[in-house]
Amino acid sequence: MQGTIRKLKSTLTSPVEYQLPIGDELVSLNDYIGKPLTLTFTGNIFCCNCGKKTKKSYSQGHCFVCMRKLASCDMCIMKPETCHFDKGTCREPQWGEENCMIPHYVYLANTSGLKVGITRHTQIPTRWIDQGATQALPIFKVQTRLQSGLVEVALAEFIADKTNWRNMLKGQSEAIDLKAAAAELIPQIDAKLSELAELFGATAIEKLDEGVVELDYPVSEYPSKISSFNFDKAPEVSGILKGIKGQYLIFDTGVINIRKFTSYEISLA
Repeated sequence: MQGTIRKLKSTLTSPVEYQLPIGDELVSLNDYIGKPLTLTFTGNIFCCNCGKKTKKSYSQGHCFVCMRKLASCDMCIMKPETCHFDKGTCREPQWGEENCMIPHYVYLANTSGLKVGITRHTQIPTRWIDQGATQALPIFKVQTRLQSGLVEVALAEFIADKTNWRNMLKGQSEAIDLKAAAAELIPQIDAKLSELAELFGATAIEKLDEGVVELDYPVSEYPSKISSFNFDKAPEVSGILKGIKGQYLIFDTGVINIRKFTSYEISLA
């Protein structure tokens, strides 16, 4: 089987069910756990937007031209607090309307420890799975991406907003009482929340009372030492598939971040 790959697709089951999009096919990866698997990079990369061949992948699977013109590749996607839609400078206003000017959630998660994050309402629970979270708790619902970013920045003064991927891949994190963490954190940003309510309106930010979502992953054995594969340095990734967590395949020989190599043409055996 051969074709360009995309980020892993996932379904929240116990454990999480993973599929690898390769060309027009979807490969059920859970079936391969405990078995030998080889992924070989052909040397070809095709832009995930326009389909043109590119020597290098930008912004997870784009050619340089598409990376420069698409709103989904703008820096504000990485830093939502810098969203500039209201200034009239969005690269693609319609895309912005559909993806940024819609409800977002601010959440706490247990990945490699406690962290804060944001996601569109349509990406729950996908976002949590992609980060390898073992627990997640939505704490605010807001009206736009910008608002979610501003709340996240406020909380990030007290807790991490990034995942330590190496620690995430070494095993299950110690369970965290996310409800208690939220109860302790939210009062610390009361002043900022009041400021945002004045700026965007009293109903812009809604405090939630949701249950904690528990997630577990199809992993038979976690690595004690993390060694990562890179198709740009070595075209073949091979070994016994020990598990899948986040966007990583865990082999007995090392790990690889599938999302990082979106649009790479791969053969699977």
